[in-house]
Amino acid sequence: MPHSSAGPEIERLITLLARLPGLGPRSARRAALHLIRKKEALMAPLADALGEAATRITTCQQCGNIDVSNPCAICAAPGRAQNSICVVEQVGDLWALERAGAYRGRYHVLGGVLSALDGVRPEDLRIGALVNRAAEDGVSEIILALNANVDGQTTAHYIHDALAQTGVQITSIARGVPVGGDLDYLDDGTLTAALKARKSL
Repeated sequence: MPHSSAGPEIERLITLLARLPGLGPRSARRAALHLIRKKEALMAPLADALGEAATRITTCQQCGNIDVSNPCAICAAPGRAQNSICVVEQVGDLWALERAGAYRGRYHVLGGVLSALDGVRPEDLRIGALVNRAAEDGVSEIILALNANVDGQTTAHYIHDALAQTGVQITSIARGVPVGGDLDYLDDGTLTAALKARKSL
């Protein structure tokens, strides 16, 4: 990072902010200056929120979502359909589907996708836990809502094979989702239409 006249505490703040996705060194410096200027209104509450989040947030042992409770609020909600499980790559994808309000069943976060290039193997993901959940009483459908790229499709095929013996119906969201697109960046209407038009694999 370029030399600066800022003190070590400010430089540490800038360095940490620069690690966030979408923020380079210049953006991080601007964000840090904005936080410092709004110290009472923004920086202090943000520091409190980050401290509380770091202490309280945990991973749901059932679905892999993040929340302050385990099981998470979605798994614990009594009104959700118990017969279907929607499989997503990351928590951000789960949040995107919830934001769209198109799905009222349960979820399963894999924690990534298979990738020979990145060395991600089946045992690195929560595929075994998914197979166990698919075998539970009352589960009749597994919806694969994975990103429409090569690794997403490879993972979908692997899961399809892994679930073949369970007898559970396996569907995939329709490809109104653009090829190469990430669920987290799609608008609610596209997500809703894709879920409604899901098909058997």
